[in-house]
Amino acid sequence: MKFERSSGILLHPTSLPGPYGIGDLGPQAYKFVDFLAGAGCKLWQVLPLGPTGYGDSPYQCFSAFAGNPYLISPERLLDEDLLHPNDLIGPAEFPASRVDFGRIIPWKLNLLERAFIRFQNQASPVIRQAFDDFRAEQSDWLEDYALFMAIKESNGGGGWDGWPAPLRQRDPQALAQARRSLADAVLRFMFYQFVFFRQWRALKAYAAGRGIKIIGDIPIFVAYDSADVWANPELFYLNENSLPSVVAGVPPDYFSPTGQLWGNPLYNWEVHKQTGYDWWLKRFRAILGMVDIVRLDHFRGFAGYWEIPAGETTAVEGRWVPGPGADFLQALRNGLASLPIIAEDLGEITPDVIELRDRFELPGMKILQFAFSGPDNPFLPHLYPENCVTYTGTHDNDTARGWYETAPAAEADFARRYLNLQPCEGSEPSQGFAWSLIRACWASTAVFALAPMQDLLNLGSEARMNFPSKLGGNWEWRMKEEDLSAELRDRLKALNYLYLR
Repeated sequence: MKFERSSGILLHPTSLPGPYGIGDLGPQAYKFVDFLAGAGCKLWQVLPLGPTGYGDSPYQCFSAFAGNPYLISPERLLDEDLLHPNDLIGPAEFPASRVDFGRIIPWKLNLLERAFIRFQNQASPVIRQAFDDFRAEQSDWLEDYALFMAIKESNGGGGWDGWPAPLRQRDPQALAQARRSLADAVLRFMFYQFVFFRQWRALKAYAAGRGIKIIGDIPIFVAYDSADVWANPELFYLNENSLPSVVAGVPPDYFSPTGQLWGNPLYNWEVHKQTGYDWWLKRFRAILGMVDIVRLDHFRGFAGYWEIPAGETTAVEGRWVPGPGADFLQALRNGLASLPIIAEDLGEITPDVIELRDRFELPGMKILQFAFSGPDNPFLPHLYPENCVTYTGTHDNDTARGWYETAPAAEADFARRYLNLQPCEGSEPSQGFAWSLIRACWASTAVFALAPMQDLLNLGSEARMNFPSKLGGNWEWRMKEEDLSAELRDRLKALNYLYLR
């Protein structure tokens, strides 16, 4: 698919401001869309939108199809008479600059349960019909997901590997009994999905009306503790106890001597191929119903992936295994109208990955923070092909300012010279570094140029979204309402004008 030269901002909805402890799909999301449009941007990139579990990571979700109920807007529930105004009196004093997941989750779930009770007791015929229509439209995944979540809840929230064997192994009688005994909980989890998708679709339609396309994200792997693996065990390498026999990760490299042990179950690609990649086509159709463009995470895994025996404590003892390659992407191309895909081609990239990406004319990613080792570094803008997407950094990087303030002296020096960055009188170069990176991305030949909101605000490492090797404290950053200033909008608009973005 041919993209048009444009620019945008990477900001996950949880990072939006607002009074309820976590960014959501309410008024502040619409204000952000207005900010983008006013600045002349045409892109809003988000992280995966699924229901998060352990560690609060959007890359470890309970479903590849469901939406995150924590993103549901209380104000929108009030607008649709699914909450009473008294339900929102005196919300807990949540921190404004970060998401305190430990406090927000029980508060939000309590609020959503109240909305569900109100829906059951007094929802309008219009809302009830919309809910019935949603159930029928999404039945392919919704039934399994809602049952999975209801059983999980009834088992104290534990992973499905700890459930009673008949439920773990999806014995038909056990499932029928669970549907009867947990009917109210199943309906409640369906209702949460109905509300999420109702709010998300309204926001997406508003963005489209303002000329904004949304870039979503498909993680290559799914979490073991997910409805996807529980409902489709034949699609993964699981042993006789329904546990993964091999798991995902990446091998040791310069950055990590023991590699990265992700632990996700690996796909049985032979079975996927026999089904015509049906599950993947459903997954893509689902995400493309929610967003306009997809960032395909860990693209190199479709050419070849690192397989680690289950039970290993590091990623050292693994092996490269061929992925589904061109056969998979051709099936996607045949099954979808187009391939609006950005290939996340970072990490250890071999010629077969490049060949696969280029064969299907997918733009790869260029991260400017990685560029400053020397003039032949392929992440430098003067070496970009047009068919690529450039970023100052991503959710996994430090902020631009944080990077500069901790970078090796030689790289910082090269960056200063490359960007022609001179300190203003009385200030340090770090004061202007983030915007120098933004300008370099916007000026490049890359078809898309994006920057995390933190870089537009010139924030330091305290605003980093995720530190991949650190447990806890990730995914928490939030912006302030006053950050979307007219001054910032106009500064960004001037760059978009200068560089035909």
